[in-house]
Amino acid sequence: MADTATATATPAETTAEATGKKVLIVYAHQSPHSFNASAKDAAVEVLTLQGYTVEVSDLYAMNFKATATAEDINGEVHNPANFQYANETKLAWEEEKLSADITVEHKKLKEADLVFFQFPMYWFTVPAIMKGWIDRVLTLGFAYTPEKRYSQGIFKDKRAMLSFTTGSLESMFSDHGINGDMNVTLWPIQNGILHYCGFQVLAPQIFWAPSRVACDVRDTMLVTWRSRLKGLLAEAPLSFTPSDSFDGETGFQLKLEIKKIHANKEFGLTVGTHMGKKLPPNSWIKAPV
Repeated sequence: MADTATATATPAETTAEATGKKVLIVYAHQSPHSFNASAKDAAVEVLTLQGYTVEVSDLYAMNFKATATAEDINGEVHNPANFQYANETKLAWEEEKLSADITVEHKKLKEADLVFFQFPMYWFTVPAIMKGWIDRVLTLGFAYTPEKRYSQGIFKDKRAMLSFTTGSLESMFSDHGINGDMNVTLWPIQNGILHYCGFQVLAPQIFWAPSRVACDVRDTMLVTWRSRLKGLLAEAPLSFTPSDSFDGETGFQLKLEIKKIHANKEFGLTVGTHMGKKLPPNSWIKAPV
């Protein structure tokens, strides 16, 4: 598939490097017979055989609470008259007063070397239950702070990736397609959530419209996925503009010297920081070569 990277490590090298490493799969699908379930099961099997310890947070099976509310805090909140979720949960995290379902996920996330999200794309983003996991588990203080974000983020030594199915064909998510460029669609998730928390983000695994293709095509998708899983450790992460390229004194705008360096280049820096130029082609769906 177009969104996979070429594995360069041998099976023996990969197994040796994976030994002792932990993977967290945050999984959201209602049916154990879905394609997403098959993709998740393939990942568990292949990664376990390589020596990873794999844990799955099956959000629907867990009946995971999706709404971010004061119920996430045990005991009194600090400012009930003007409840601010991020600030209150930061204090609760510091005081060990967060609800048990959040602290369990914190432990999994803290121990994981690689986190990936397996889901069907709903309305151009993750399902509500997975968004709830993001809202509640990526707690201020635990997952990010104003000082520790993006390339200086708390999880800068961890890797993360998206693995998902679409309802639309690949052609519909092109720069000339009716849904628009998938690179643009993924910017808020891969940059605004994963990279924001510091993760090194691997190229996504996109299963294009499995419900609309023949069984043998779906089988080929899973074979390709299994092959990619064997080489994840060898993949280079996607490229993001380093935090120190922006000047905090000017509202975190690109520094003048960075603008000068890229002034005459054809493409912008990223999908989001494009500098009014052409968007870098496929920079958010394909691994660097």
